[in-house]
Amino acid sequence: MSIGKKSKPSYVYSIIGVSLVLFLLGTLGWLVINGRSLTREFKENITITADFHDNVAPGQIEALHQIVAKQPFIKKSRVITKEEALKMQSEIEGEDVGKFLGYNPLFASLEMNVYQEYANKDSLEKIKQFVLQSNIVRDLSYPKVQVEQMNSNFRRINLILGIIALVLVFAVVVLIDNTVRLAMFSNRFLIKTMQMVGANRHFISKPFDQRAVINGLISGVVAVVGLWFVMQFAESQLPELKALHDNTLIALLMLSLLLLGVVISVASTHRSVIKYLKVRVDDLY
Repeated sequence: MSIGKKSKPSYVYSIIGVSLVLFLLGTLGWLVINGRSLTREFKENITITADFHDNVAPGQIEALHQIVAKQPFIKKSRVITKEEALKMQSEIEGEDVGKFLGYNPLFASLEMNVYQEYANKDSLEKIKQFVLQSNIVRDLSYPKVQVEQMNSNFRRINLILGIIALVLVFAVVVLIDNTVRLAMFSNRFLIKTMQMVGANRHFISKPFDQRAVINGLISGVVAVVGLWFVMQFAESQLPELKALHDNTLIALLMLSLLLLGVVISVASTHRSVIKYLKVRVDDLY
């Protein structure tokens, strides 16, 4: 059985309303994903420096480098020779440090970057002890204060975003539910009439549930398309955002919007049908 034409305008408004709410949720989700990627970039750019004793043979340095590079916590690493260190320091100072002092005071070193899950004080201290087991390493350093402050700030930001996300998800569910129920209000007499002529509950709810699936998908698609345009515009204005782009998480976000639109639309529609089946005719006015 098809649903009457009089219900179509309310369904159009319902689709628009649900699309806007899903778009808002999707935008927040995209910001959270970018924040997650930005957090990873910051953590994985922390540099750990292991200085070698003077006059250590290049072969020994390279051997240690190969051992360290194979560790699961190392994202990337590179050896900086005494000459390279002197050149870099001279560029910073704006003059030839070796010529000014008459000798090269710097040491060869090994620079390392770890994966984000290891960019915390406890893990970095364990890494330090691991590297210092080699007798050719004189010291290992990393920006301790920066690591502690960064992790503290990221925890605080994640907590705030998590609370906002939970509140928004609750608001989305409520708003979509109310929007769908309002759209179903114009069908209350049709639902009751079908019941009065002998149609069972499944027969009555089936066409409305099917329509809800279609409406939910349409709303989800509209929200996804809108989110995609916002992402493209933002990345065209800020090319740096492209480096944070995570295709897997973005795809999961868009799929979630589609599923959320369908699930809430069907649940709200079915609940509204059952509600109008239970009320008396006089209460429909």
